[in-house]
Amino acid sequence: MQHTLDDRKRWLALMVLCLGELMIVLDTTIVNVALPSIRNELGFTETALVWVVNAYMLTFGGFLLLGGRLGDLFGHRRLFLLGITLFTLASLACGVAQSQGLLVAARAVQGVGGAVVSAVALSLIMDLFSTPSDRAKAMGVYGFVCAGGGSIGVLLGGLLTSALSWHWIFLVNLPIGVAVYALCLALIPNLPGSANGQRLDVGGAVTITVSLMLAVYAVVNGNEVGWLATQTVSMLGIAVALLLVFLLIESRVAHPLMPLGLFRLRNVAVSNVVGVLWAAAMFAWFFISALYLQLVLGYTPMQVGLAFLPANLIMAAFSLGLSARLVMRYGVRAPLAAGLLLAALGLLLFARAPVGGSFVVDVLPGMLLLGLGAGIA
Repeated sequence: MQHTLDDRKRWLALMVLCLGELMIVLDTTIVNVALPSIRNELGFTETALVWVVNAYMLTFGGFLLLGGRLGDLFGHRRLFLLGITLFTLASLACGVAQSQGLLVAARAVQGVGGAVVSAVALSLIMDLFSTPSDRAKAMGVYGFVCAGGGSIGVLLGGLLTSALSWHWIFLVNLPIGVAVYALCLALIPNLPGSANGQRLDVGGAVTITVSLMLAVYAVVNGNEVGWLATQTVSMLGIAVALLLVFLLIESRVAHPLMPLGLFRLRNVAVSNVVGVLWAAAMFAWFFISALYLQLVLGYTPMQVGLAFLPANLIMAAFSLGLSARLVMRYGVRAPLAAGLLLAALGLLLFARAPVGGSFVVDVLPGMLLLGLGAGIA
């Protein structure tokens, strides 16, 4: 279903959607730079500190698929606004938190809101832009937000932590969230869900959400308790069993949460696998590189943020213009493959960074290749 907005409002609506998505992506990395400050003020142990990050990732990963389906049923704009509201209120709770429990719980709620926003934002963009050229440009902007938002988060986290305090990495979301909510109401029509009249596949929703959350928990906690520990193996086993139950349910219900026939399309199957691997690699790199710069090279939060600036600039140059031209000229596959190859080379370069390394020799080359690859892909 296409929106009947004029060009100016359509591109303004894209900026609003991207601003909302940027707020979500930022919070996957903005915390990394502030972790030492959070640990010192709230008294986290090294083991417990990781849950400031993991609580967000756990619920974010668990509710993505359900959030997308709810958008189909009840309208994408409605779910986008709900996600923004939930995320903004949880950000307020994070910002005023004076205890470990409140911070971790609020981060988990942030993840739910972030999952809903991310699940429906792309659908709204697809509705806004119908022509191939405009859609390619819009996806270039959206791609920069998704790929470059992590680097911007590290930069913003460093600036806010150094100039103010770690509380402001969360409180900064309040005015942004309010602005996105108001502008979304003004610019994006409230259309009914594309699956209007269908029922929610409750069995599928419960099994896949619990399966994803158990799998994410097992992975993020595996390094602490051991990958072959009973807890890790049991959780992964239950997650796989629930996934099989989910697939069985989806093959039999009239209105499945995820139509299995989609995965018979090679492009859909491959793009989903690539997307998972890409997200895992990039966000792991943000986490590790921020800690490497602070704990190994002795950088301040401000210096860590500025260290990511060159990669951001390269990423922006390609994502916001050149990548769309490459796609229109060569198709999707060639630029995507080239971008992923460059990003992989950047990760390999960073993997060899020694304890006594330097930024210019051991970190910057990999960052530049990652920025170039992410901008193209």
